Amino acid sequence: MANKNLNAAKAAKKDEFYTQLTDIERELQHYWPHFKDKVVLCNCDDPYESNFFKYFALRFNQLGLKKLICTCYNGSPVQGNELLLDFGDGWGDPKKIAYKVEITEVRDMNGDGAVDLSDVRYLLQNDKNVLSILHTGDFRDPECIALLQQADIVVTNPPFSLFREYLGQLMQYNKKFVIVGHQNAITYKEVFPLIKENKVWLGYGFKGGAAHFFSPYEDIATAGDHKKDMIRVSGVNWFTNLEIPKRNEGMDLVCRYSPEEYPAYDNYKAINVDKTSDIPCDYEGVMGVPITFLDKYNPEQFEIIKFRKGDDEKDLKVNGKCPYFRILIRNKHPQKI
Repeated sequence: MANKNLNAAKAAKKDEFYTQLTDIERELQHYWPHFKDKVVLCNCDDPYESNFFKYFALRFNQLGLKKLICTCYNGSPVQGNELLLDFGDGWGDPKKIAYKVEITEVRDMNGDGAVDLSDVRYLLQNDKNVLSILHTGDFRDPECIALLQQADIVVTNPPFSLFREYLGQLMQYNKKFVIVGHQNAITYKEVFPLIKENKVWLGYGFKGGAAHFFSPYEDIATAGDHKKDMIRVSGVNWFTNLEIPKRNEGMDLVCRYSPEEYPAYDNYKAINVDKTSDIPCDYEGVMGVPITFLDKYNPEQFEIIKFRKGDDEKDLKVNGKCPYFRILIRNKHPQKI
């Protein structure tokens, strides 16, 4: 039901799902060395409401950031929930308009001995230089593209319905990133070639392979999928092009090839492997594996050949039947018998 509602949300362009702080903390702990002296952009976030903003604002000094930039688009469904912003006619008037926040310093402004959100609130309310209005706040707007060009690393949860376009823009401007996307994005014709060419890969992932997002849409997040404004979405991943230790971890392969257990495809010279854990350690040829393989993919251990199609450009078949999407790979270092 969760994925059914996700598809409905995408069709209605209501796919603004907000990531939990615990999920952000769990993933980004692996990327800390990349952030020192960098400009971080969160360009699909309402700055004060977003947990991405909170994460980087509270750890600004700890990470050694040079600058944090966050943007909010026109009509954000959560704007004003926590902080009412002043756009010229008094605090407490929560207009749904686009704006940006740029932070270059986070200090203990209230003197309580710790840097917390009250200090960030003080910065936003008392230094007009860090907050300004944008035309639309859309990541495709020229104003926002100019902010993107300033950034070293982009970290956010973009709308799933715009994932192709969003990732394409990051690649166009040669940006480093850590972003949230659905597993199905792997199958997109615009995305898979980037994975094959080792320009994009998967991060560490969400616990249990599913994420619980805050959803402001009551008509989308129905009773079976959410609790207290939360919606559960399975098959969600982190996509990145930052080097992380996981990339160098090889799979322990314990199975051995036999033609009985690994049938060949009808329309491609390769064998079918139903589970990533069943990849044979001694097979030298091409193998078709589930897309979940990418969570374990080490480019030093395996080569990605192609996706899904046989020599006839039709879906791979075993005895006339098509298994679910397969990635064709080759083991670079098969064990010798």
